[in-house]
Amino acid sequence: MSLAKLTEPTRDIDEEMKETSLGLSVVIPVYNEKDNLLPLHDQLISAIEPIGISYEIIYVNDGSTDGSEEVLQDIQAGSPVTAVLHLRRNFGQTAAMAAGFDRAGGEVVITMDADLQNDPADIPRLLEPLKDHDIVSGWRKDRKDAFWTRRLPSRIANWLISWITGVRLRDYGCTLKAYRREVVENLELWGDHHRFAPAVASWMGTRVSEIEVNHRPRVRGVSKYSTTRIFRVLMVVKFFLSYSASPIRFFGGVGMISVAAGMVISLYLTILKLSTGADIGGRPLLVLGVLLIVVGLQLLLMGLLGELVARVYYGVMNKPIYVVRELPKAGNPPGAPEGRSTPQRPG
Repeated sequence: MSLAKLTEPTRDIDEEMKETSLGLSVVIPVYNEKDNLLPLHDQLISAIEPIGISYEIIYVNDGSTDGSEEVLQDIQAGSPVTAVLHLRRNFGQTAAMAAGFDRAGGEVVITMDADLQNDPADIPRLLEPLKDHDIVSGWRKDRKDAFWTRRLPSRIANWLISWITGVRLRDYGCTLKAYRREVVENLELWGDHHRFAPAVASWMGTRVSEIEVNHRPRVRGVSKYSTTRIFRVLMVVKFFLSYSASPIRFFGGVGMISVAAGMVISLYLTILKLSTGADIGGRPLLVLGVLLIVVGLQLLLMGLLGELVARVYYGVMNKPIYVVRELPKAGNPPGAPEGRSTPQRPG
């Protein structure tokens, strides 16, 4: 893992792209989009060539079964800027995107769908905000999808994701996004988390921008969209963003509340028994109080075990728990009198 870029002052993205041998990488997961691939490739070339930077187009064939593999091989054979990765089976869009990220070598990485609903002509517009941001996300303001089955659930999901994660975006579902390379290098994707990439990357303190992009109706192929996956994954993303480094904060908090509630119920029943002599042995409230105490203690133990697992994970994987945006200049330490050298440790 490379954190060197994140420890340097942010530079103009145009300068970075011109200084490197490869300025732009476009990553496109493909699953059964045979009829869209040739038009998409032609539009990509037409959109990127006028920018005047070196680039590559990476198609990730995610186990397609409709003949997309053959079309991609033909495209690769006729295009020196194109690379095609063939996954052994359909692993899902998140895995395909992660494979593309691992292969990408550009200073800027663009992601987009292969269904021609994202417009390649928007790619130059995504690059401009990267001068001041780390991620630029597309906003399909005028979506060409059915309202009740696509747009309305998407609006609800976007509001809910923004509220839970704290990263405010109006269109998390838009795959058309631009990332600085240092973000991609430190972005961990799993499950169905590719749509939550800006939220997942927020632990690094990334600066996220959103711009309006063109959205076109699907004219070929079949949509693979599923709203239910978004809600299934959302709570997992929230947990990992907030509590992965310290699980005891979650399990311990819930456990303490459960134990406290059980103790209050038990204390109430004890006082009731001592003061009135009432029979409390057959009361459901007694069972509830004991259950809350037992469950609370189990949650506390889960939190402690989670802390041990987290520490082993961060230690074995050498995963940082922080990212430095800018290092102080070499020389005197903060607060040292001017002109004095920095003391050295004895060798």
